[in-house]
Amino acid sequence: MGWMDAIVEEKIREAMEKGDFDQLPGSGKPLPPDDAAGVPPELRLGFKLLKNAGMLPEEMQLRKELITLEELLACCKDESERSKLRDELSVKRLRYEALMGRRGWQSSEVYAQYGPKMREKLTASDE
Repeated sequence: MGWMDAIVEEKIREAMEKGDFDQLPGSGKPLPPDDAAGVPPELRLGFKLLKNAGMLPEEMQLRKELITLEELLACCKDESERSKLRDELSVKRLRYEALMGRRGWQSSEVYAQYGPKMREKLTASDE
């Protein structure tokens, strides 16, 4: 343990003795479930970096856009607008499929196992 670690440990110990940690929110309650619990260990760091940066991989962004377009199409009544939405949806689907094929994800074991979970996470409502 380096000298910096020793100082940090001492400060934590002092704060605990003073009771600085006694009234923290969530004290005594279990930790919330880990968002990355279903992600393989070798992918967790990358996913966490992307999440912390507020970024989505291109294929996930496209997938979200596909879902939004499908929802818009489902409730659109104007036929000319529906036609525009269908065209945009087709273009996005082709881009998504091309991207997934180029990356080889659809044939990987990890994608086969976690692809449906990722889609479910993206399509789940935040209600």
